[in-house]
Amino acid sequence: MKKILFTDIDEKPITIDYLEVQSYEMNVYLVYLCIGKQKGLLYNINGDLKRFYNVNQIREAFASCSVTVAVMKHDSPYDEMIGNPPKASHSMVLPFSMTMPY
Repeated sequence: MKKILFTDIDEKPITIDYLEVQSYEMNVYLVYLCIGKQKGLLYNINGDLKRFYNVNQIREAFASCSVTVAVMKHDSPYDEMIGNPPKASHSMVLPFSMTMPY
């Protein structure tokens, strides 16, 4: 998996084939991208993962881009925490709108 730098896409009118918002606890969101043959997580110029703290930050960051497919993926460990049997997959994937709400 390749590191995709935020500075390479920031405010540039590029087409993103697939954008996956990975949702974690405490309002931390990471972004996985597919741009042509490049696939990878989004990083800052200093090599740290680019973190977003609300979904509108993501929408604003990619406002100049054309996004073909956008989804939000959320992993939930709560079934096992409350005594239910483990699931085969903990991931829930839902469509994600890149449009800012009014």
